[in-house]
Amino acid sequence: MAYETILYEEDGPIGWLTLNRPHDGNMFNVTMCHEIRDCIDAIRRETRTRVLVITGAGDKFFCIGGRKDGLEDTTLYAGMLPTLEIYESIDRLQKPVIASVNGFAVGGGQVLQVMCDLTIAKESAVFRQVGPMMGSFDAGYGTWYLEDLVGKKKAKEMWYLNPRLSAKQALDIGLINRVVPDDKLREETRKMALEVSERGAFALAAIKGAFNARHGGVGGLARVSHDLLLRLYLETDEHEELGKAFGERRSPDAGKFGH
Repeated sequence: MAYETILYEEDGPIGWLTLNRPHDGNMFNVTMCHEIRDCIDAIRRETRTRVLVITGAGDKFFCIGGRKDGLEDTTLYAGMLPTLEIYESIDRLQKPVIASVNGFAVGGGQVLQVMCDLTIAKESAVFRQVGPMMGSFDAGYGTWYLEDLVGKKKAKEMWYLNPRLSAKQALDIGLINRVVPDDKLREETRKMALEVSERGAFALAAIKGAFNARHGGVGGLARVSHDLLLRLYLETDEHEELGKAFGERRSPDAGKFGH
């Protein structure tokens, strides 16, 4: 599928989603938010891709936040980009998502890498949360998940004082997982993604669901129970026998199934 603001390519078990607005810092706009959501939804429905990598076009910007192009000012949420669609899509995708940070990750771009399951960054990458300096903030995923990564005090420091963090500083506080030389980012990201792709897909889906369930409340727990447990149950002999008996209008041989 052709997109206007992103690129998507399949590389064996790896899907590469590239934010493709380098002339504008790879900033979110309305179209990009919708396209990222749609792309991730498509990945969710197919089985070829086992790991998704998100990166930015060019060598300077991963993503530096959002631009309000195309927003309708007459809505209840005037001035708000639909970035929540992106974060929820990543959260609900039952496949690992790796952020490959190729430059500045600022504002919404910093939240984007926080939402990814793993983050690998080049040495010259920069991380910063700037919302309160610019009249914006993220009081949802961008605070909850950040606290999980770096602790409450450090998360508040990032939001209250807005420090500019180098890749090494981000690694030291647990904000990211790995730092590599600038010219090795693509290569090392691919190695990481291939290694993850060799793990059990069902196991990783269950683990990701468990990690994220507490922030999702009842809905998060329901996703784990419905999506994972039901999928497992549908592969059992009990499911097959009950479905067959119902279709044949007979009593099932339920006694042979233990607990």
